[in-house]
Amino acid sequence: MAITDIGDLHRHLQWALEVEHATIPPYLCALYSIPNGHNLEAATLMRSVVMEEMLHMTLVANVYNAVGGKPRICHSDFVKRYPTYLPHSSDAFEVQLLPLSPEALETFLLIERPAKPHARPEGDHYETLGQFYEAVEDGLKYLVSTLGEKAVFTGHASRQVQPGTWYYGGGGDVVAVHNLETALSALTEVTEQGEGIGGEIFDNDGRFNDVDELAHYFRFMELRMGRRYQATDTSGSGPTGNELPLDWNVILPMRPNPHSDDYRAHPTIHRQMVTFNRIYTRLLCQLEMAFTGTPSALRDAAPIMYELRYQAEALMHIPSPLGEGMTVGPAFEFDAGAKA
Repeated sequence: MAITDIGDLHRHLQWALEVEHATIPPYLCALYSIPNGHNLEAATLMRSVVMEEMLHMTLVANVYNAVGGKPRICHSDFVKRYPTYLPHSSDAFEVQLLPLSPEALETFLLIERPAKPHARPEGDHYETLGQFYEAVEDGLKYLVSTLGEKAVFTGHASRQVQPGTWYYGGGGDVVAVHNLETALSALTEVTEQGEGIGGEIFDNDGRFNDVDELAHYFRFMELRMGRRYQATDTSGSGPTGNELPLDWNVILPMRPNPHSDDYRAHPTIHRQMVTFNRIYTRLLCQLEMAFTGTPSALRDAAPIMYELRYQAEALMHIPSPLGEGMTVGPAFEFDAGAKA
């Protein structure tokens, strides 16, 4: 699906927001399944990925606003019910809410896998995120070449989230978008952090060290292989550096793909799951406010994120009456009541 008009571009950028967001609940479940004080290196790695996915949403929102769009995040259609496929992908694999596990890591590697050399851009039914974003970049270039830059970048500068507005706890920074060059810079940051560029493991920008320089795909490969990458490694060699210790025995055994409706017969658990969903919905609404004209609202999202974390960790420790030896875990469902 080629992007040939502004409406196409807006639609694809909204899809990009949906795609970036769809990865966050699975990554958070893996993070929250690591008990405090255990597997510290793995927890740091997972946390850096989650925060960079938040950065990716911000970067996409800046591009979307710059071309006259209006990001929509705080509505039920934006939130997927897990298990699900990545939005508008080729449906090659399902994404689930799981505790950190070999199965979860295999899915994470599929999400972030690099495109094959010379793979064509794919604006819909894409095989990799890199191909999808290449289609968006091609669409931007085409529209600027046919309509002119001023006709494409019609958004007001006041809607841009500025660099340094909020600390994302990982690599990269916000790019304020106002023309083709800055739009491509923002989207390159997204793909560089996710799958890497041209098979490169490290971004080589000199701003961060160790885990923060690795693309997400290679960070997940470190967890899978139990070993760090070092400077001489390549995408083909795999990580050959220091061991990355990971004690699977202490991971909290969350029941896969929890839904609040599953626990209606257990009112106390159901109430706690609903509480989580309402916090989650408030966070989405706060982000939409930040992305639709009040960029300063992004700072106010931080306390809500801490609420979300504490409620998720509580659910991760509650024994599930529906699965022997399992715990409940968060559902990440949209709650229309919280929006009101």
